[in-house]
Amino acid sequence: MIVVTRRGVSDAEIDRIRERIEQLGLRTHISRGEHRTIIGCIGDEARLAEASLLSLPGVESVTPVMKPYKLAAREFVAEPSRVRVGNAVIGGPALAVIAGPCSVEGRDMLRTTAQSVKQSGAALLRGGAYKPRSSPYAFQGLGVAGLEMLAQVRAETGLPIVTEVMDTRQVEEVSGFADMLQIGARNMQNFALLSEVGSVQRPVLLKRGLSATIKELLMAAEYIMARGNRDVVLCERGIRTYETATRNTMDVAAIPVLKRETHLPVIVDPSHAGGRADLVAPLSFAAIAAGADGLIVEVHPCPAEALSDGDQSLTLEGFGRLMEQLQPFATAVARPLGGAATSPTGTAAA
Repeated sequence: MIVVTRRGVSDAEIDRIRERIEQLGLRTHISRGEHRTIIGCIGDEARLAEASLLSLPGVESVTPVMKPYKLAAREFVAEPSRVRVGNAVIGGPALAVIAGPCSVEGRDMLRTTAQSVKQSGAALLRGGAYKPRSSPYAFQGLGVAGLEMLAQVRAETGLPIVTEVMDTRQVEEVSGFADMLQIGARNMQNFALLSEVGSVQRPVLLKRGLSATIKELLMAAEYIMARGNRDVVLCERGIRTYETATRNTMDVAAIPVLKRETHLPVIVDPSHAGGRADLVAPLSFAAIAAGADGLIVEVHPCPAEALSDGDQSLTLEGFGRLMEQLQPFATAVARPLGGAATSPTGTAAA
């Protein structure tokens, strides 16, 4: 249930409303917008039936939230959420682009890629230190050594880093290096992992599962948010269908649906959706036109030599061209391409 306050409501009136709700055993969440304040009620809403909240000073309306996800629901906040990652912002006026290799393969490769994507306008650097692979014999990532390389390159370039965490036992370790924790498609419904990343103060990039519905994606976000971490970014990366011409099927319609259903930022992974480098640009154009808040793109200095996902990785020059080609689409939706880090930082986001 959400309580919408009147314009000009005082802090004392808000405190009295919250006190009344919490006396009934529910938790409250405050979202202050430019013109209104929303008080979200979390718990057994049946206890509010006899509370006469409308009679309290400062209350304008009381509305039940019928969706199973509450904290992630669009109605729960006054304005769309913005997630700060280091000195970059996802969900703000500018379209944020995350770029980098699928996996960290070495310091020189990572540094070269980071410097190039930053120059082209990327806001954040991606790179996997731990890699979930279908085959147990495939490259699994460099682990802690990869995390250390990411931190060193962040110190040199100022780009906040996004890297995947695969196991509850890795969360503390990865959080010590990363500015943003990525939950991959295969772990979208790893509820123990979702709860664990919800308990740390790091923004989370949550990818949609291989065959997950939009509702299931939002419920996964709810797991994270229910533990106290509200800095969640959703990622549409394509779902598994009967089509074999692409690696996955990018659900373009999911973007406006999610923007309607949730206040959380929504970005798109065109690399995993198409599975081929030549499909990254057109899928990126479609994502921006459909209302996405940004992109996460795989980039490698020499895709033919990549240890993972080389076929879908752009070259450094290819990423530069993509950023140039995105400009008309960004202009069409009245959102600049920006939000890139501007000053080096040697520590993860607080």
